[in-house]
Amino acid sequence: MYYNHLNTGRPFNKENPGKYTSRYFDSPNGPLYPFGYGLSYSRFTLSDFTLSSPTMARNGKITASVTLKNNGDYDGAAVVQLYLQDETASVSRPVKELRNFRKVTLKAGQATTVEMPIDENDLKFYNASLKWGAEPGKFNAFVGLDSAQTLQQSFTLK
Repeated sequence: MYYNHLNTGRPFNKENPGKYTSRYFDSPNGPLYPFGYGLSYSRFTLSDFTLSSPTMARNGKITASVTLKNNGDYDGAAVVQLYLQDETASVSRPVKELRNFRKVTLKAGQATTVEMPIDENDLKFYNASLKWGAEPGKFNAFVGLDSAQTLQQSFTLK
C-alpha cells in the first residue's frame, strides 16, 4: 500500500482494523512506516494550519501556512509536506498526492511559519478525454511531517 493509492470500496479503518483484512497475509494491513516518515534527534509539531483563501480562481494561487515548532532538546531539521486531494473529480483520483515540501532547520525550542503556494497546476490531471486540466470543485489540503499524521483544510476551485 502506498500513500497516493486510489480510494477503494472497502477502505482500511483504524478503529476496526480486523474488519477488512486479507487472511492471506500475516502482517498489518498498512505500511510499517507512512510515506515521508523520517527519524530525528528532536521532536517537531505542526499547528495553526491555514489557507490564505477558501476559494481559488482559475489561474490563481493560494498559500498554505503552518507553524512548525521544535519541541526537543536538540537542533534539528524536519520536512513539512503538502498533500492535495480532489474530492469531486470526473475520474478516480488518488487519496492524497504530494504537491510540495520544505525542509526546515530549527534550533531547540524555536518555531517558524512555513508557507507553500498552491496554484492551478497543482490541481491538474488527465481526464477521461485525456485532456490535461483542473476541474472546478472541492479540494482538501493536508500538511504533515509524513503522509499519515496531517492537518487538513479545504478550498474550492471556481
